[in-house]
Amino acid sequence: MATRARVRAPQLIGKGGWLNTGGTDLTLADLRGRIVVLDFWTFCCINCLHVLDELRELEEKHRDTLVMIGVHSPKFVHEAEHQAVADAVERYKVHHPVLDDPELATWKQYAVRAWPTLVVIDPEGYVVAQHAGEGHAHAIERLVEELETEHEAKGTLRRGDGPYVPPEPMATDLRFPGKAVVLPSGNFLVSDSTRHQLVELEADGETVVRRIGDGEFREPQGLALLPDGKVVVADTVNHALRTYDPETGAIEIVAGTGRQWRQGSPTSGPAREVDLSSPWDVAWWQGKVWIAMAGIHQLWTYDPEAGTVQVAAGTTNEGLVDGPAAEAWFAQPSGLAATDDRLWIADSETSALRWIDTEGVVHTAVGTGLFDFGHRDGAAGQALLQHPLGVTALPDGSVAVSDTYNHALRRYEPASGEVTTLATDLREPSGAVLVGEDIVVVESARHRLTRLRLPEEAVRVEAVAHHTQRAATEVAPGTLRLDVVFQAPAGQKLDTRYGPSTRLLVSSTPPELLAAGEGAGTDLFRELELNPSVTEGVLHVSAMAASCDDDPANEYPACHVHQQDWGVPVRVTDEGAARLPLVLAGMDEGPAA
Repeated sequence: MATRARVRAPQLIGKGGWLNTGGTDLTLADLRGRIVVLDFWTFCCINCLHVLDELRELEEKHRDTLVMIGVHSPKFVHEAEHQAVADAVERYKVHHPVLDDPELATWKQYAVRAWPTLVVIDPEGYVVAQHAGEGHAHAIERLVEELETEHEAKGTLRRGDGPYVPPEPMATDLRFPGKAVVLPSGNFLVSDSTRHQLVELEADGETVVRRIGDGEFREPQGLALLPDGKVVVADTVNHALRTYDPETGAIEIVAGTGRQWRQGSPTSGPAREVDLSSPWDVAWWQGKVWIAMAGIHQLWTYDPEAGTVQVAAGTTNEGLVDGPAAEAWFAQPSGLAATDDRLWIADSETSALRWIDTEGVVHTAVGTGLFDFGHRDGAAGQALLQHPLGVTALPDGSVAVSDTYNHALRRYEPASGEVTTLATDLREPSGAVLVGEDIVVVESARHRLTRLRLPEEAVRVEAVAHHTQRAATEVAPGTLRLDVVFQAPAGQKLDTRYGPSTRLLVSSTPPELLAAGEGAGTDLFRELELNPSVTEGVLHVSAMAASCDDDPANEYPACHVHQQDWGVPVRVTDEGAARLPLVLAGMDEGPAA
């Protein structure tokens, strides 16, 4: 077995305390003898949710030797609220202990730079590996098996039940509902996400008529009524679209393979043969179903008549860039609403309201980027939202925004360019639908639909602005060496059969931060030239590496794609570092060769 660096794991500290432990505070000393995987996550992050699903099989298979610990490290202010973390742990069925770290104390101790990041600690309490992004489950499983063998032989492995204690289940008709639509009958159809069902409610929004889906759906979200009377459903965790026929009860898969889309996969073709990635919302616009493909920061379309899907907007890079659809950047689009001339988009990770016009050009109404958010009304150019998940077109041409992490319903008026607040004291609103002169809001974290009369005058709130609390990395002026650290998992090597197996894409906000070094390349290192006139900004780094089984006798080796996007806030100072290491997989041991 290869020799590894011996780095003692820092202690686990978080002011929010522990969840899923029955009230017990855990320490690394309590876990000595077990293999520990720390999962640094935040519940707004779609990539973090992907990793939760990737690791479930590993958790179950090695439950007597492996302890998974979630370290919740918030991006948004709302995510620092303990009850919000507890809700997310239930919502996403996190079946392991979670440390609530609202001040990012443990994040800083482990020098984490990205959500999600996985850190492996051996039974003697040493860090042996770090992985950023998705696609690492196979590598961690191989490492866990090696650690089991090594420490069983040394007598330092302790088997047995882990510290997970499940919470008491709650009895409600809905559990973290996602979206709703009004059926022709006047009843509501609601995606009951945590229970993996659709629920039809009577027009009162409370009385259950029927529950739909027994094993078909996994955390469904968006719903849209089609011209033929069927409802198309964003079957989010199954990476698929399904239709539901309210007349017959029939459910049919119409798009997606059930596999998650990865870089290099097809981006168009027969709908049942193309992979999707966490479709979060759907809308009928211009004769097609438009899909908010949250998992890869794009908009796609599904054409029911042709039976095809294709990318409609976005590059898969995460950020806020307007312009022609093929060049635009999104950040986890999660809500859609169609009017005759616009498709409105709730772009959650940039806390933005955006739209695409009939010419295929993307615009931003509210929002500036990945790191600024808050609750501020007024002119759209300075107004702030906080991780909105839904948008609803109103009869007067304005739109209502389900401003999820502000617990509010906001309104944007295109004619005046003003943002106002329609209602507060909602709890994680994730969508809304019009019913006559009322608007019915999906109050996800109160597990109900809430009916509001559309007010003639907006509610007034005190303006609050926030910036993501991650500390900026101090870098020296001049040349900055960027190293993406990638070590292929044991028994694998970089896949170079068809050319370079790595990719690196670098850009910055503002663009003027980089005098040289932006753009795409195949090396996982880059010399960046910083503009001396720009003292702070964000480096956007996207890295991908493909590795395959290293066995010449195997004609069909298993291959895996490892990928991660980083947004690294930087501040240029004379005392700053001249090297920026970002760990994709492995351990950073100094400058790359």
